[in-house]
Amino acid sequence: MSRGSALPPELARFAELDRRLVDAAKSIKILSNLDWPARTYDEFLRGYEAGRPELPRVEYPRFDFADNVRELEAVTAACDRSHPVGDYIASTAESYITAARMLESLGTEAFTELSVRLYGRPEGGFGVPGLTNLDAAEQFIRSSEELLASCLRTDEDFCILPQTVADTLRKEIAPFFKDRPFEVVVDQDMASRAAAGARRLRIRGSTCFHPADLPQLLQHEAYVHSGTMRNGREQPNLTSLGLGAPRTTATQEGLATFAELITTAIDLSRMRRIGLRIQAIHRALGGADFLEVFRFFLEAGQSLQDSFQSARRVFRGGDMRGRIVFTRDAIYVQGLVFTHTFLRKAIQACKLDYPTWLFAGRLTWGDVIALEPFFLSGFIAPPLHLPEWAANRLSLAAYLTWSLVANRIHLGGIRLEDFLHLRP
Repeated sequence: MSRGSALPPELARFAELDRRLVDAAKSIKILSNLDWPARTYDEFLRGYEAGRPELPRVEYPRFDFADNVRELEAVTAACDRSHPVGDYIASTAESYITAARMLESLGTEAFTELSVRLYGRPEGGFGVPGLTNLDAAEQFIRSSEELLASCLRTDEDFCILPQTVADTLRKEIAPFFKDRPFEVVVDQDMASRAAAGARRLRIRGSTCFHPADLPQLLQHEAYVHSGTMRNGREQPNLTSLGLGAPRTTATQEGLATFAELITTAIDLSRMRRIGLRIQAIHRALGGADFLEVFRFFLEAGQSLQDSFQSARRVFRGGDMRGRIVFTRDAIYVQGLVFTHTFLRKAIQACKLDYPTWLFAGRLTWGDVIALEPFFLSGFIAPPLHLPEWAANRLSLAAYLTWSLVANRIHLGGIRLEDFLHLRP
């Protein structure tokens, strides 16, 4: 079923509801509305270096999404939740309603409550009895401690300028999008290190980059975040797949981090950083203020600028005094574990299309399963832009099949000395 072709009446109605969803949701943008001006770091640094560190002062605009929410509620009410496509549209609309109310509640307890509803919290579990996001993060940190001396990168030893990074990424990315326009630009006012869109990747201008950052930006930001958004926007019937709905965040970040892992783009510092962010959210929810969280990152070995930016991720939209924080970074470990497990189970069940379909737009793992008939019918198109690791089904299947075997080996009962006595 291509764009413009005749659809069965039921699917035609869902396609119309999807268009209404896109119109109502496209202005509800979470990260860009929570960003801080780049000057905030300079102001903080001046006080810190003078021995008078102060909590950052950030003023957020007041948002009113009442009209958007009314339309999203109408779309939800019009959906037949017993139909997979109807349930997908309604669930997506509901996640935008939650996001809208969260943005309308900046700096209040409701902000954190709604953030937790969208992203969870460090103490949340993810299917393994007795294991939480915080437990997994702490295991990352503990496991890295003894390797720090020989494996931890020292960013101060390297400084790749942002324009050089942009030029390099632009050359790498161009073939991936098959001659379709895609920009890589340096943004001097950006607070975050990178921001991926369907047609543009922005990187922060006021920073230096490490050589390890380039493959991570390529795999994580360009090939997954930009790629899935671009694929979603080029869908013939469900263009909401190009929005980046909040309900898809865990899958998106899990898939992007898995991409770093399977391509060996990730390094120990990156894994440690993910764990530290979860620990920081836990501290801030418990009452630690911005300065305490900033010092936590500093003591963990991050630079001044990285410590500030890491703390900013926790407090954007919240209260610098603590307790009211943004919990989005709590989903990275959970997302990675679920993505790896989903892909392993897909291969075990001989569902070789599932890894590919994850790239058809901004989807959840469950969407891929529930919407399978509509991929097969052509109502949902396969992705046009697919990273090499995901396109090479046989190699991906081999990697994941090996994981099925390796994960049955429990390291707790094995010592390195045992290998001295092994015989064929």
